[in-house]
Amino acid sequence: MSQKALILQEIGQHLVEVDRPIPQPGKGELLIKLTSVGRRPLLLHCTAQTNRLIVNPHDQKSRDRGLFVATTPYIPAHDLAGEIIAIGPETTTHLTIGEHIFAQSRLPLNQVLNDFNGLQQYALVDIKYAARVADTGLSDDEAATIPVNVATGFVVFFSEGGFGIPLPDSGVDFDYASQKLVVVGAATNCGRYVIQFAKWLGFGVIVAVAGLRTEDELREIGATHVVDRHASDVLSRVRDIVGDELVYALDAFNFGPKQELGVAVLSDSRRGTLVTLAPAVGEIDRAKTGEKRAGYERRFIRGAFATHPDGFSKLFWERITGWLKEGVIRPSKYRVIEGLDADRINAALDEYRDMGGMKVQVHPNV
Repeated sequence: MSQKALILQEIGQHLVEVDRPIPQPGKGELLIKLTSVGRRPLLLHCTAQTNRLIVNPHDQKSRDRGLFVATTPYIPAHDLAGEIIAIGPETTTHLTIGEHIFAQSRLPLNQVLNDFNGLQQYALVDIKYAARVADTGLSDDEAATIPVNVATGFVVFFSEGGFGIPLPDSGVDFDYASQKLVVVGAATNCGRYVIQFAKWLGFGVIVAVAGLRTEDELREIGATHVVDRHASDVLSRVRDIVGDELVYALDAFNFGPKQELGVAVLSDSRRGTLVTLAPAVGEIDRAKTGEKRAGYERRFIRGAFATHPDGFSKLFWERITGWLKEGVIRPSKYRVIEGLDADRINAALDEYRDMGGMKVQVHPNV
């Protein structure tokens, strides 16, 4: 049997519609019929029918710049929600056929596994990267906003490649209340989730660098201060708030050499860490960052759990449904595109490129 899918045939080109086979789940996998896919969002391999997915801003960067694209042809979208229609052989799971799940694509380094991606009608899901929608109190569309962006926030704080901060229930003593955080690109989807995590942890100072049109929302989700990213004196404004004590900063937006603000806000006298969501390549202009006498680290992280140890990803998937049900983490705003409409989905990616925009949920099976 075949299904419709949208693929990137060559980096820099628009997505096009193709027919491709419906994959069959293997051990530890599910097949889902997609109900919602995010672009930016039982064999004990489960086959789920994909009804929803999210298109994220990073999908635009994949299409136009090749971000995360090891080879083409490539199917974008890594936030999935759908109905389980098959479980892979020799698979042990608490999930059952007919249940709705939300999941993250399997995204290993330097490899494209299109059968696990979202802009198609059916997709495979690794059972390690999935949870029941029913356990969250959310709809499929709302749940499909979660897997990549919230996972990225989790990696920022708790992975050894990020800030390396202990989880509150880890038994490790840590003074969360005395910590300060600066988020550059705070109005991005990932930036918003990082702010929510910082609020939940109880950070004392959370500085959001963003356009002022988002100030009220950023304060509502946890920012203690909002600094206008367009201000000519943005660095001095941030420094007035954090002094020379900042050791945690995130740049959720900029590439390479343009990450200098995130470095500049770090302490000169204490060793700090800037985590980035785009490759930390190229030299930073030291004239713009100030003297970092204690040094600093610039760390590029990925929110793909396939690039992290299974034990680490388990910490997330064991907790995420509770965080969602309790309101610790709130789903992103989104708009919906019905069906795998190549023209409308390409237009949504163009909008991300030109002016940002709301997350897009795609209903592939409409």
